[in-house]
Amino acid sequence: MSQYKHAPEYASFFAVMGASAAMVFSALGAAYGTAKSGTGIAAMSVMRPELIMKSIIPVVMAVTKEMLVNNSRNDDSSQSMSFLQLGAGLSVGLSGLAAGFAIGIVGDAGVRGTAQQPRLFVGMILILIFAEVLGLYGLIVALILSTK
Repeated sequence: MSQYKHAPEYASFFAVMGASAAMVFSALGAAYGTAKSGTGIAAMSVMRPELIMKSIIPVVMAVTKEMLVNNSRNDDSSQSMSFLQLGAGLSVGLSGLAAGFAIGIVGDAGVRGTAQQPRLFVGMILILIFAEVLGLYGLIVALILSTK
């Protein structure tokens, strides 16, 4: 017999909402980052079409953000564990959203600037890595929450 036998019926709702929040917010961040960086690439390619493939890096970084969808939900989970899973999902989702916004804005300005000054490329990549770390911080927090 499980020690969580008396968990309320609605407890699993919060765990599912955590998984949904992680997916929805991360997808929104990736979509924004891709769209914003893509418009910068389109504008840059008018002036310097030979830089299109080199400038696709921000789009790839926006799409490949880390996501954690916690699939450890079961019918005997406690209410407190469901709240932890909700927090983990929100941590991943909102940090993914923030990373997507940062990557989109930096990618847009970075590829436009790289078209005018090619030495800007390394600096743009470094700033994109720092923006990507925002999503990684959310993943680390979610891993800590989901293992309690």
